[in-house]
Amino acid sequence: MSYDLRRLRLHGLIQRLAHSNTYTVTPNGIRVAVFYTKLHGRLLAPLLAADRPPATLEMRRALATIDRTIADCVANSRLGAAA
Repeated sequence: MSYDLRRLRLHGLIQRLAHSNTYTVTPNGIRVAVFYTKLHGRLLAPLLAADRPPATLEMRRALATIDRTIADCVANSRLGAAA
């Protein structure tokens, strides 16, 4: 846990209150959290749900394109399968 807190602190996302083990979120940390929350809600969630039947054909095609692109990148970089 201390490793993760240190990394967040060094990136300016949280700050430690003096003489305590308490941290607060910085304004930049709030912006990053809001950004990733919106990214998940608007982009990742619909793409991850695209392989389910109610998804539109366009959405399923977009996900298939992303899958192919990632597979090509992995093949070109000669990365093995994850254990």
